[in-house]
Amino acid sequence: MRKSLPFTFFHMHPKALLLEWQQEPNTELLHEINCFKTTVKNHLKEIHQITQGYCTLLIQWKNDLENPAEVKAKLETLFWNIDFSKGNEKLKHWTIPVCYEGEFALDLEELSSGLNLSKEEIISLHSQPTYKVFFIGFLPGFLYLEGLDSRLFFPRKKTPRLEIPKGAIAIGGKQTGIYPALSPGGWQILGNTPIPLFNPDKKNPCFAASGDTLSFDPISYEEYQLILKAKNPTKYLTKKG
Repeated sequence: MRKSLPFTFFHMHPKALLLEWQQEPNTELLHEINCFKTTVKNHLKEIHQITQGYCTLLIQWKNDLENPAEVKAKLETLFWNIDFSKGNEKLKHWTIPVCYEGEFALDLEELSSGLNLSKEEIISLHSQPTYKVFFIGFLPGFLYLEGLDSRLFFPRKKTPRLEIPKGAIAIGGKQTGIYPALSPGGWQILGNTPIPLFNPDKKNPCFAASGDTLSFDPISYEEYQLILKAKNPTKYLTKKG
């Protein structure tokens, strides 16, 4: 009997296919999607771009798909030939310095009141976990991080801010994330990192990739200023793996 694919194809555009998994996001699904994405990149050279979501891959080709059925069959064959127990991801762990003080902690007071936790408890709960990078959006380089302590779950703002500072560390619902550039946004801001995390001039503009892990290292205001004024602030972004 022919096995059933875990995802569905949607022909979204003459040059694009959307693959959608009918599952709730989890680390096993993330591993599966990452492995498949890497395999597709390695085997289909005519692809222009692959955009990943929690449960989706949007694959864009350089030219119109003349025979979508043939392309789907090729993707299906690639999928079933992956050994997911081995994986093919080159993952890293990153440590990012964050200042949770003063002008950077725009919503820490509101979070403290709404969660019935002290500011110190919030900072501790936020900086202790190891987070998993699930995917990158809604801004280029914006990391959606899973692993937030449930005691810190907090709704987004009813009225978003028109400007959130570059480097802002925020909580939105059950997630935490980092704003890589000045942007509108409705997440609750509790800190800021002095390290530039997105550079469009680099071959890989975003320092991290889906599947990587990440932790936050609390620093003082003085340490923040020291890093900010450094000739190469990114040297304070540490990685392993």
